[in-house]
Amino acid sequence: MNIESGPGFWTTWQVAPQISIALLLIEFFYLRSSLKAGAATTRRQRRFFLSGLATIAFAVCTPIGAHSATLFWCHMVQHVTLMMISGPLLVLGTPTAFHPRNAVFKTMTSPVLSWVVYAAVMVGVHLPGPHQFIMNHPWVHSYVEVPVYVVVSYLFYFNLLDRNLLGRVISPAMSVISLFLMMVPETLTGFFIYIAPHSVYDQMFTLNDQRRGGSIMWSGGMIVDTIWMAFAVYHWIKSEELASERIDQEIANEI
Repeated sequence: MNIESGPGFWTTWQVAPQISIALLLIEFFYLRSSLKAGAATTRRQRRFFLSGLATIAFAVCTPIGAHSATLFWCHMVQHVTLMMISGPLLVLGTPTAFHPRNAVFKTMTSPVLSWVVYAAVMVGVHLPGPHQFIMNHPWVHSYVEVPVYVVVSYLFYFNLLDRNLLGRVISPAMSVISLFLMMVPETLTGFFIYIAPHSVYDQMFTLNDQRRGGSIMWSGGMIVDTIWMAFAVYHWIKSEELASERIDQEIANEI
């Protein structure tokens, strides 16, 4: 029976303690700090953050994660989930007042560097050499690749998906442009994998599996990107409305 479609696929789950324990600890400390009296975390932000943790658990502990090393389409679902869904949700769930002055954090979340690092990880891990190395060494996938996906995504989206429209590092317009430009490496990576006439990864996956994974990266990535771009456009419009209100108020005060 083909495990890709048979019932055996859905019975394969994993605890993945190296990830699940970390998720539980993050959830515990996040809720403990956010539920304190006077905490600057809203109920909406808590829903976003917990949803982000849930998507990580989905990508790692479900059959998607259990088969991510043997089925390319599962690997791509995991990749799209962690880099394009989990990271942004964690950003939207981060307390509004969280603006670290740490030099390393500020550098890693700078618009240009975070874009380059995100794109490099996006493309680099799917080049034949790195991908085969990661798949042949499960510990690299579990302890390095999965955490890197989430961390790099969080750093990239941190200044793009605004939480309070205040103290921005990058303008709303540039946020939209940055998200749009990121569609280029994302979609091209999936597209070239999809149209490859032969196995890109030395027969590690079947050609149909490889094409299925490429299409998930190509089309699925575009759909998710469009959602976040719409979110960024909404905040762009809101920021323009706030700027207009401030100008109107200044004019009224002068009169």
